[in-house]
Amino acid sequence: MQEQSKHMPKADADLYFVIEEKNRSVELTDKGRYLLGKGAGDESLFVMDDIGGILDEIDKDEQLNQEEVVRKKDEALLSFKDKNERLHALRQLLKAYTLFHREDEYVVINNQVKIVDEQTGRMMEGRRFSDGLHQALEAKENVKIEKTTQTYATITLQNFFRMYHKLAGMTGTAETEAQELWDIYKLDVVVIPTNRPIVRDDRNDLIYKTEREKINAIIDDVVELTEGGQPVLVGTTSVQQSEMLSRLLNLRKLQHNVLNAKQHAREADVVAEAGKKGQVTIATNMAGRGTDIKISEEVRSAGGLAIVGTERHDSRRVDRQLRGRAGRQGDVGASQFYVSLEDKLMRLFGSERISKLMDSMGHKEGEALQHKMITNAIERAQKKVEENNFGVRKRLLEYDDVMNIQREVIYKKRNNALYGERLEIDLNDMFDGVATALVAEHKNTNDYKAFAQDVIRYFGVETTINETNFRNEDNVDKLTDTLYHQIRSYYDNKYKAIVQKVMPVINRVYNDPRTNYLKIGIPFTDGNKGMEIGADLKDAIETNGSSLKTDLEKSITLGLIDNAWKEHLRDMDELKDQTQSASFEQKDPLVVYKIQAYKLFEMFLDRVNKEVTSFLFKGTIPVQSTDNIQEAQEIEYDDDLKTNIEQQKEMEDMQRNAAANANQNTQVLEKPKTFKREKAKVKRNDPCPCGSGKKFKQCHGKK
Repeated sequence: MQEQSKHMPKADADLYFVIEEKNRSVELTDKGRYLLGKGAGDESLFVMDDIGGILDEIDKDEQLNQEEVVRKKDEALLSFKDKNERLHALRQLLKAYTLFHREDEYVVINNQVKIVDEQTGRMMEGRRFSDGLHQALEAKENVKIEKTTQTYATITLQNFFRMYHKLAGMTGTAETEAQELWDIYKLDVVVIPTNRPIVRDDRNDLIYKTEREKINAIIDDVVELTEGGQPVLVGTTSVQQSEMLSRLLNLRKLQHNVLNAKQHAREADVVAEAGKKGQVTIATNMAGRGTDIKISEEVRSAGGLAIVGTERHDSRRVDRQLRGRAGRQGDVGASQFYVSLEDKLMRLFGSERISKLMDSMGHKEGEALQHKMITNAIERAQKKVEENNFGVRKRLLEYDDVMNIQREVIYKKRNNALYGERLEIDLNDMFDGVATALVAEHKNTNDYKAFAQDVIRYFGVETTINETNFRNEDNVDKLTDTLYHQIRSYYDNKYKAIVQKVMPVINRVYNDPRTNYLKIGIPFTDGNKGMEIGADLKDAIETNGSSLKTDLEKSITLGLIDNAWKEHLRDMDELKDQTQSASFEQKDPLVVYKIQAYKLFEMFLDRVNKEVTSFLFKGTIPVQSTDNIQEAQEIEYDDDLKTNIEQQKEMEDMQRNAAANANQNTQVLEKPKTFKREKAKVKRNDPCPCGSGKKFKQCHGKK
């Protein structure tokens, strides 16, 4: 390392993998790759084929017919995808075993892996690591492996806070982060003097050579402090460390409370007792913030609450939060941090110099080094970590700023679909955009056949533009106008017919004195996928059916935008990973990401426009003729009925549910879905309700 790491390959030669603790990364060596490949029976496991070259070779093979070409391409792509997923799973498993430790970054409760917040020590309910890492941890701990989570929406906290018109806050530890608060939010940090002078005794850190010596010294000091009548709050950095200290105190027969991610429900009660005479409380970084630790006069005379820190945290802010539990409102108290050269922070930042210093001074077993200079050196190391973490957060924000521009555009469209504002204009722009793109694309090649096929694909109607006009007309705008007016006329007439078809059912349900339904579920399908649309009965009657068209357009547009956005988020994550290698070409990955993200977003908008246009133009409501509607409702389609619509939420909730159905339950609809009646359906083999004693299918069910 002293010679710029030029001899590191010699040290790495015998290793299977290398861990970079500072960057929290792990990488297999050639020896490790060979071992895993040999174990899997595939020595080429880590060799990725040139998929582009393989597909070109298949295209050039003249002995294959069209079907065989398609089949071979599918096989090649599937093999490439499977291999890529296996390698990704291997990397995540290796990371789970080497960088993530149980009772530290996560805990296992009720056969579930739960994340522990590094800053607060609290469990993060409902949160899961992304990109397959959580599944790797579940495999490591031998619990049920849940499905990979899919991101539906994402935003960084910084951009979330920036959405507010005004920002302000109050905290006891913002001073160390003043620069970040100004750089990100343009917020000044003002220090308000304390109500009463602080008399807490903040002592210099005690440095021990080994972890064992440090822990023994902590236990001895805790016992000594409690014998003197002082309450002690022991702050730890992990669940594992808090439980280990608890076991050691049990050996000394010392009563104490433990507060960590596993006992978070008792937090307020445990902290409220922490100020009693001789009370020992072991807490992770959560340390009961929000609950004051009150001390009695007897405890004040004994020296007040004593804070014992078992390790320096990566962030000075967390250490200051722990110190701040004592000496509140001018109370007496003391704080002492214990550090060993084996602690993570010390290992990463120059423990070698302090180790040499301790050896030169003739260090003996159990002796501690205490000096202001060393305490300052530790704080400088913490500052380095904070600066590094800030750099990571700032870089993440720069990437999210690119995403934020796209997010604002798509959420504006989404709100238009959700509330109906400007939806008509958005849809008109979509139809015009798709028509313009089709004409421009195929006019370049003068391929009329492909143009006519695409018009049918996206608009579900044959174009009135004949081949002669298409080839001879040089004015692209004129062709676009002709196509647009044709499809717009077709669209308006189609939805008039749909409304006329459905209104008899709406009228019958709304005017039936035996029911009091407010909304009705209308099935809508394009033949391949479908969704159920929530329609308000009263609005439909009052607007003579025009609100039905709006309800259909709102739910379909919302559902398809959400579905496409979900896929786009995944594509953007993959793009972010791919652009990191640009640094090897002396390029800034962020600049490359911005350029590629813009192209990706253009493709996404084009895909959304085409999907919404195609679904609206080709979709229909599968209902029978009005003569047979009553029979269809009562007999044939009862198995598909939904829950009582009168019990459903307001219109916006209904539309969100419809959008979720489009995302998650997309399927071919073979039968229409109508409202549910109150009485259960009589099945074919049930006794007939008329009392004849015959089965229903042999009596009144015959018809």
